[in-house]
Amino acid sequence: MTNIGYTKRKGVNSMLSLELAGKRFQELRSKSGLTQSQIAKYLEVDQSYISKCEKGERQFTLDILERAADLFGCTVTYFTEEDIQHEPLALAFRAEEVEADDLQAIAAIRKIALNLRYMEDCVAEAKK
Repeated sequence: MTNIGYTKRKGVNSMLSLELAGKRFQELRSKSGLTQSQIAKYLEVDQSYISKCEKGERQFTLDILERAADLFGCTVTYFTEEDIQHEPLALAFRAEEVEADDLQAIAAIRKIALNLRYMEDCVAEAKK
């Protein structure tokens, strides 16, 4: 597993990246209506790990960020780069009834939708 944060960058930038990743992760999780426990089960980690990462006390691994990006319909760089914008992919579900298997299916659908959006952008750019 690859960690982001202090292992990739030293000093102030790494701290900002660590805090930014936690803040954005928490925002996306909350907007999705998911609890730390639900997302922890999906990511196959302990709930306390999610809590510490959201507070900027621990680093997310690249694997965790990739899986979270699939679920939330964003890129990994959204978690680590301040100037990256996120256009949410609409997908409604009832959070209190969602299990880890459901989240895996949602992540797969959102990954396909995100790839489709990227391909459409590439085609539009090529037509210019």
